[in-house]
Amino acid sequence: MIAVRTLTDGGQQPVDIAHMLADFLGQAKQSLDIAVYDLKLEGDTETTVTEAIESAGKRGVAVRLAFNADFRAPIPVPPPPQARPEDIERLTVPTRAVPGIPDLMHHKYVVRDKASVWTGSTNWTDESWSREENVILTVDSPELATAFTLNFEELWEKQDVMKSGFVQPRPVDVEGTAVRPWFCPGFGDALAHRIAKACGRAKRRIRICSPVLTSAPILATLCQIASEGKVDLAGCVDQTQIEEVFYQWRTNGVTGWKIPLLQTVLTRAPFSGKRSTPYTPTSIHDYMHAKVTVADDTVFCGSFNLSRSGEKNAENMLEIQDAKIADELAGYIDAVRARYPAATAPSSQGQDSEPGTGAGRAPGDG
Repeated sequence: MIAVRTLTDGGQQPVDIAHMLADFLGQAKQSLDIAVYDLKLEGDTETTVTEAIESAGKRGVAVRLAFNADFRAPIPVPPPPQARPEDIERLTVPTRAVPGIPDLMHHKYVVRDKASVWTGSTNWTDESWSREENVILTVDSPELATAFTLNFEELWEKQDVMKSGFVQPRPVDVEGTAVRPWFCPGFGDALAHRIAKACGRAKRRIRICSPVLTSAPILATLCQIASEGKVDLAGCVDQTQIEEVFYQWRTNGVTGWKIPLLQTVLTRAPFSGKRSTPYTPTSIHDYMHAKVTVADDTVFCGSFNLSRSGEKNAENMLEIQDAKIADELAGYIDAVRARYPAATAPSSQGQDSEPGTGAGRAPGDG
């Protein structure tokens, strides 16, 4: 069984998602392997989720929690985690920090009893569950859970992002639906090309939600599709983060060649852009955070931004061949797109003044 839950800015209360997560965790009988980029909850949401984790451990469930050890660098794309390691390590269950240097442990998944998986784009924070666009997937499948368990073992044992993601992306059958798990960085390049190929082969529609669009094979393919105008291509990005990326490209002397490609995509196809609050450690975190691509009846959904840095991070993505799920998520993307104005592409000769950001900055997108 595959279940989809979509989140929008202001569309749900964080306590509702906390209870949904607690219900998933609470069904564990043998094991819970949790890999989460950010875990920073307050009040009722913290109590609900923490008690679910601690209760599982107390009733004999083998619980392990891996999390990203923060690393701050050029621009906040993706934004840095809010969690403090000392807060996570106060849990009585075993925890392990995975250093995000220079690439992030960016997963947001749970493997329950080696039989079910919770994954998607949402971090475990109040703002992720109330002020951001996100998608949550839950899948009951021992075969899929095995792939995620193998990935978790890589992270847990090696504590090295670059030595993870080497689980083969073999398809599994979930009640008649073909699902292929992808993990980065081991298969990051292959995943980017897989998404690009799916878009290139699409005959009817392509729908995308991604904070940024900087992965070269995906960006080049979308540029060609947008220019030809033969396929219904549309989507939504995070306008603030897009401007951060353009600034980096104009000033780093390396990736300026991508500027006209992204300009073409954003100006020739109907993309919207959410003007999220620029990152500071104390600002509201209201990003357009969903990471989902629909190409005809194929869906790619998970933690993976369509970015070059995403290829290098520890990420996961599910490739799902299912017309019903594709229709549902294409509809979700269109609804998100309708909420925000048209995305704009800063000029390649734009000002070199840096977009408004605060202290504490996370790895950028090349």
